[in-house]
Amino acid sequence: MRALLLENLHPQATAILEASDVAVENHGGAMDEDELIEALDGVELLGIRSKTQLTERVIAASPSLCAVGAFSIGTNQIDLAAAARRGIAAFNAPFSNTRSVVEMAIAEMVSLTRRLPVHNRLMHEGVWNKSADGAHEIRTRTLGIVGYGNIGSQLSVVAEALGMNVIFFDSAEKLALGNATRMPTLESLLQAADIVTLHVDGRAGNQGFFGRAQFEAMKPGALFLNLSRGFIVDVEALREGLESGAIGGAAIDVFPEEPKKKGDPFVSPLQNVPNVILTPHIGGSTEEAQRDIGIFVSTRLRDYVETGSTSLSVNLPNLQLALPQGAHRIAHLHDNIPGVLAAVNRELAEHDVNIEGQLLATRGDLGYVVTDVASGLTDDAVAALGAMPGTVRLRVLS
Repeated sequence: MRALLLENLHPQATAILEASDVAVENHGGAMDEDELIEALDGVELLGIRSKTQLTERVIAASPSLCAVGAFSIGTNQIDLAAAARRGIAAFNAPFSNTRSVVEMAIAEMVSLTRRLPVHNRLMHEGVWNKSADGAHEIRTRTLGIVGYGNIGSQLSVVAEALGMNVIFFDSAEKLALGNATRMPTLESLLQAADIVTLHVDGRAGNQGFFGRAQFEAMKPGALFLNLSRGFIVDVEALREGLESGAIGGAAIDVFPEEPKKKGDPFVSPLQNVPNVILTPHIGGSTEEAQRDIGIFVSTRLRDYVETGSTSLSVNLPNLQLALPQGAHRIAHLHDNIPGVLAAVNRELAEHDVNIEGQLLATRGDLGYVVTDVASGLTDDAVAALGAMPGTVRLRVLS
């Protein structure tokens, strides 16, 4: 089995896959559609981060591909529906870099509140300006968290431990941790927060989520952070707010358009604006987080290959599976229609194949039945299962 790993993934990812006899090819940068289609010829496993786009065109042109790992929190770079329709399992790392992002957000809040970017620039220019004007502690400041998922909720706990008042807004019902207060609307949060930080997901509906109207609704002089997705913020409107003084400072780690690889030129309207911290999408880029992500996602890919386990897959029915109980394991992904389980068992019975164990799970339009069978599984039996109406993908694991 062959794997292609892009975008400088941690060496642990390669080590885990190679330990399972997977031939791994590493590539340092991202790839565009044409490059990826060519590189995926004969490849079963793909590992990417946020720059490479696994589009429907790429998926349709890569029949050997059976699983993809997003070595990141987000999966918006993958057409999950197209992957599911072709039986390609997708996995991500929803928790592994949470702490890294939280710590960076805290560091940036302190830096902006103390106006460290301004003082740093002046010192490099040879200007000594020792002053407390505009500098504050973050203790007692009100932090407004937009998006209360894994990162937002952990940030809430850490910020409160530092003495901040925490309010949050999320479109879904979320349990408030500690003394955090849920705000009924985004507007009510913006009017109350001294610091606004975004931690929303990358779904298409969030594009342009935070624009001129939202910046104008913020408290005068409030600080703004975005460590989530670049396309959700109108950076031109943010620049205008910063230059007018309506926004007191900003820290931006993600951008609407980002270079494909290290060393490529970067241009943004936010460059050279005072009290602004710009970083190259490194919120989760600590050695600890990248190691953990490498281990977590590659382990999901390995388990899918070896056992058929789809636990924590973001697009297929989830089954947590141990090693096969019989001589063979049949992993049958199919359209979620009545009678498939009975049809699988009927075909096996007609070919004199005894079932040792069986599990079924469904998710939306897809069903996933995994069957452990004794010896005697013939090519004819496999062909009959693959020819069943509604079959999306059939894998036989020995």
